[in-house]
Amino acid sequence: MAETEGGPADAVSTPAYSSPAKSLGDPGITPLSPSHIAKDSDTNDAVEQSFLVVVAIDFGTTSSGYAYSFTKEPECIHVMRRWEGGDPGISNQKTPTSILLTPERKFHSFGYAARDFYHDLDPNESKHWLYFEKFKMKLHTTGNLTMETDLTAANGKKVKALEIFAYALQFFKEQALKELSDQAGSEFENSEVRWVITVPAIWKQPAKQFMRQAAYKAGMATPENPEQLIIALEPEAASIYCRKLRLHQMIDLSSKAPVNGYNGSDTVGAGFTQAKEHIRRNQQSRTFLVENVIGEIWSELEEGDRYIVVDSGGGTVDLTVHQIRLPEGHLKELYKATGGPYGSVGVDYEFEKLLCKIFGEDFIEQFKIKRPAAWVDLMIAFESRKRAAAPDRTNPLNITLPFSFIDYYKKFRGHSVEHALRKSNVDFVKWSSQGMLRMSPDAMNALFKPTIDQIIQHLSDLFEKPEVTNVKFLFLVGGFAEAPLLQQAVQNAFGSKCRIIIPQDVGLTILKGAVLFGLDPAVIKVRRSPLTYGVGVLNRFVEGKHPPEKLLVKDGTRWCTDVFDKFISADQSVALGETVSRSYTPAKPSQLVIVINIYSSEEDNVSFITEPRVKKCGTLRLDLTGTDTLVPTRREIKTLMQFGDTEIKAMAIDVATSKSVKAGIDFLNY
Repeated sequence: MAETEGGPADAVSTPAYSSPAKSLGDPGITPLSPSHIAKDSDTNDAVEQSFLVVVAIDFGTTSSGYAYSFTKEPECIHVMRRWEGGDPGISNQKTPTSILLTPERKFHSFGYAARDFYHDLDPNESKHWLYFEKFKMKLHTTGNLTMETDLTAANGKKVKALEIFAYALQFFKEQALKELSDQAGSEFENSEVRWVITVPAIWKQPAKQFMRQAAYKAGMATPENPEQLIIALEPEAASIYCRKLRLHQMIDLSSKAPVNGYNGSDTVGAGFTQAKEHIRRNQQSRTFLVENVIGEIWSELEEGDRYIVVDSGGGTVDLTVHQIRLPEGHLKELYKATGGPYGSVGVDYEFEKLLCKIFGEDFIEQFKIKRPAAWVDLMIAFESRKRAAAPDRTNPLNITLPFSFIDYYKKFRGHSVEHALRKSNVDFVKWSSQGMLRMSPDAMNALFKPTIDQIIQHLSDLFEKPEVTNVKFLFLVGGFAEAPLLQQAVQNAFGSKCRIIIPQDVGLTILKGAVLFGLDPAVIKVRRSPLTYGVGVLNRFVEGKHPPEKLLVKDGTRWCTDVFDKFISADQSVALGETVSRSYTPAKPSQLVIVINIYSSEEDNVSFITEPRVKKCGTLRLDLTGTDTLVPTRREIKTLMQFGDTEIKAMAIDVATSKSVKAGIDFLNY
C-alpha cells in the first residue's frame, strides 16, 4: 500500500463541501442492500494493560490538582502533596491553573509558583514575561478549534494553545512521577501509570480531542498506545465518587435531621464552618479511604432510579442525568449533558464590571495591560472575599486595593480613588480609610446573582424534560458548589423536587471519582452520542425523491451523489466499546482505490453531506491494487465504527481479501 501514499492518489482528499463524486470523477461507494447494522459488542480486541498506579488530573479553569491510587490498594486515594505558597483562607489541595513562560517562551513555572514569581517581577520586566490564567475556557468558547488556535497572555502576546496545555500537563506528569518515585524509593516510569484527565461533558468533540493531543505532546501516552490515557467526563467522575459516599461524608441540605452530628436547623453555614475545621485538621493527611462498599445514600437507590449531577466549577456548569442499572450498579446516561459557561469566573467578571462602573472601563483596560501583576493581585484579594460571601452575612467585606492601583489611578485621572467612589452611583461600595473597598453583603450577593440565576434557569429547563421526571437526588459538586449562596439557591428552587446532597470535600469530588474511574473504566456503560455520524455515499437516483442537482450519470447508471449514510444519530444510546458496521460496494466494480469519507453533524436528520453544519471528520483510504485474484463481482467493503471513551475509531475491510485500513475520527485537522 505504501507506494501509493504520497503519490497522486492523495489528490482524493476533496474540498470539504464541493460534491466529492462530481469533482473527482471518483465513483465512490454505494450501500449494499439491504443495509444492515451489526452490533457486535463482544469484539473487544483491546488487550487490558496492567498499570501499577492510576493518576487522575483535574485540569480546572481556576484550579487544578492530581490524585492517585495504586492498583494493588484501590481503596486508598492519595491527593497530591501540599503546594507551596497557598493563599490565606483557601485550602490548598489544588493549585491555581496559572502558567508562566519566560520572555523566550520557555516553560518557567505553574500554579502558586508562577503567580508569585510573576507578581514579584519589576513592572518593566514583567511585561516581557508570558502569564496565562483561566485559559481552559478558550477550548469551550472557540467555535473552530484547531491545533493552531492561540491563547493570549496577560501582556497581550499570543502562544499556541496546544503548547500551553502540553506544558501544563507535562508539569503535572513530572510532579506526579516525582511524588510516586519519592514514595516508592525508586524511579517511577511513565509506562507504569494510567493517566486520567477530566473534561467537562458539555465540551464539543474537538475540545476533547484537543486535550488528548496535548497529553500526547506532554508524553503521557502515544497515539500507538492510547489506552494509557483516559479522557473522563467531569460529572461522570463525580457520579462514580458519589456512589461511595457514606452518610458522614456529605451534607444533606434537605434533611432536617442532624447530619455529621450537626443539627440541620443550624444554617448550612454553621455546618460548613465545622466541615471546614474538620478539613483543616485533616489537611496533613492527604489519603482518603474509599470503603469498598456502596454508600448508604446509594443503597436507597433502586433499579431505574434517576439522579442529576450538577458539576459547577470555575468555568462551566455541567448537568448530567444518570440512571442506575442493577445488579452491578452501572450508570446509564439518560439525557445528553447540558450546561454552559456559568462557572464561578462569572462572579469575577461581574466584579470587573463593577470596577469599570466605578473607575471607568478605559482605566481598568489600561491598568490590566500596564500593571498585569497588580491586577492578578487584586483578583486574588477578591477571590478570598468571594469565598466569605454567605446568604446570612451581615458585616461588610473588605477588598484591599493594591497600592499601584491607587497610585496609577491618581496619575491616570488626576484625582483619588476615594473621589471616584464618592462620585460613582454605586451605593453598596464605600471607601474605607485603610485603603480598602468596603462592600456590603448585598453588593457581594449581587455579583453572584447573574451566574446563579443562569444555573437555576438551566436546571429548571432540565427538570421540564420528560427524561428527567422522578429524579431522586441532586448531587451538587465542583469548586463553585462550596458557595453557600449557590447551595441555598439550589435548595430553595429544587428542594421540594428531590434531595440535594453535597459531598463534604466537594472541590475534590471529581478528582477522586476520576481515580476510581481509572481503576475500573467499565463502570460507565451507556452514553449518548453527542453527534450524528455517517459516511458519504452514492445511491441510485430516484425521480421525485432526490434533488435534480444531485444527479450524476456514470456509465449509464443514474446516481444521487453526496448522500449521508447514517451510522448513529445524535443522542442515540451507545454502549462503550460498541461497534456499528455497514457494508458498501464500489459504485464502479473496477475501482481499485476506495475512499470513504466520514462526516458528523449535531443534527439528527441529515440527508446530504453538503448540508450546513455537516463536518468531515475522517477518511479511510483502502487500496485494493494487487488483489485481483478471484474477487467477486460485487465486492463487499465492510466499514466499522467503534465508540470508545471519548474517541471513535473507524475501519474499512475488503471482505474478499481481508485487507483493512484504520483511522481515528479527527475533529481538529479537517
